[in-house]
Amino acid sequence: MAKSNAVGWFDIYVHDMNRAVSFYERVLNQKLEPIGDPTGETQMMSFPTDVAAYGAGGALVKSNYARPGMGGTLVYLSVEDCSIEESRVASSGGKVIRTKFSIGEFGWVSLLEDTEGNMVGLSSMK
Repeated sequence: MAKSNAVGWFDIYVHDMNRAVSFYERVLNQKLEPIGDPTGETQMMSFPTDVAAYGAGGALVKSNYARPGMGGTLVYLSVEDCSIEESRVASSGGKVIRTKFSIGEFGWVSLLEDTEGNMVGLSSMK
């Protein structure tokens, strides 16, 4: 098996799919797309994903088997400049937890709370 990065996919759990999709589409200025669940048990909306590009794809997921909340796994979404997306968080119904800060040679990050109560990070090199 070829060596790969640790994360191959991520799920961000939500209570209200329409509200969550609206939040992420507004903050990231990107369209999410519905994807099927072979089990038929969950509703999923995928972030734009190119399997040939660096990084992992993922989706917003509404499931009876998991729920959103603070203090669990933290996903960092790659963006052009954290401050741009961060500026859209409050008007989209979320809350900035920690404004853009340097992580040295690895760039910059911001921490936010989405409309579902999840903490999510933004990561950029600018």
